[in-house]
Amino acid sequence: MGDAPNSPMARAFVEAEAAGARGEVPIGAVVVEAATGRVLAAAGNRTKEDHDPTAHAELLAIRAAAAALGSERLTDCDLYVTLEPCPMCAQAISFARIRRLYYGAPDPKGGGVEHGPRLYAQPTCHHVPDVYGGIDETRAGELLREFFRERR
Repeated sequence: MGDAPNSPMARAFVEAEAAGARGEVPIGAVVVEAATGRVLAAAGNRTKEDHDPTAHAELLAIRAAAAALGSERLTDCDLYVTLEPCPMCAQAISFARIRRLYYGAPDPKGGGVEHGPRLYAQPTCHHVPDVYGGIDETRAGELLREFFRERR
């Protein structure tokens, strides 16, 4: 079952598909103001385009949302992303004080939330968002599998 056409996760998939069309790994992220549902920022991966290994969808969306709010803290914001965040992005989510993290497919190889270092389970983690994984997981996984299948 897919998300509603105007849901934040649906918007994240639009960003992921656009990233894939640009030759980037198809991951999309959206930051939403929790109280109003207003989308503050949306982004897809731009590591190749920007020549920047840190230009992951989550970081780009967090940076844009922080700029839109004029604050480094996104305490009343939720992040929707199509793939489990990597350790770098998971730490940025913690630093930004994101309220809730919703993600699509798990990433057993590169994830940092429920796989790999499991950042939020570490006693040194300053802020732990509420985490909801598996949102439209099949669609998210297939988008990535198709992208990499075409490149082999």
